[in-house]
Amino acid sequence: MRHDIVIQQPASPVQLMLLFHGVGGSPESMAELGRYLGKSFPQALIVSVAGADESDLGQGFQWFSVQGVTEENRLQRVATALPRFVAAVEYWQQQSGLGHAATALLGFSQGAIMALEAAVAYPALASRVLAFSGRFASLPERALPHTTIHLFHGKADPVIPYVHSVRAAEHLIALGGDVTAEIEPFVGHQLHEDLLEKAVEYLQSHIPKHVWDEALSATPPQGSIKPH
Repeated sequence: MRHDIVIQQPASPVQLMLLFHGVGGSPESMAELGRYLGKSFPQALIVSVAGADESDLGQGFQWFSVQGVTEENRLQRVATALPRFVAAVEYWQQQSGLGHAATALLGFSQGAIMALEAAVAYPALASRVLAFSGRFASLPERALPHTTIHLFHGKADPVIPYVHSVRAAEHLIALGGDVTAEIEPFVGHQLHEDLLEKAVEYLQSHIPKHVWDEALSATPPQGSIKPH
């Protein structure tokens, strides 16, 4: 049984935005973000997706348990949860008739971890990942050529330190990846309005790096430039 919540459902969607909550959260906890996005993207199907399991923290849902989680075992827990996470994304892609290019994954905390790791393990899953107060379980070994990563973090986050987003951005840039990072001072582990505004701005105006690269590498047709 799916506990997902459809926040906005246009008759003929042209974009798919999937929202993923943190551990112990619920689809309702991401509804405000969904409604906020809907104001700027009226043609988007927006769905808040429930974690695959009931949380062992006593309320809400989770993709993996954080009980006893360490740097050493986090990656394995994420890997175990990934197939069901990807299945949820593919389910809504099938329901909407939209594919990779039209899909954006927006995750908070554990939802951000899952979205980032899914983009690494399944490069054709989504064209954009927006990670709020999250991190990679393990920094990727190579760039994600067809996925743009947008990282958002509060500098006062006591749960997942903002340095994870800074290091991830620097790492992806060094690999030639397409990444942006917004660090907001005095913001904790939360979906802050200032970060949401930045998210909408990037979704509306950021041109993916691979599009620029393809345009710059294109060879003009022979004879298209004539001498004067």
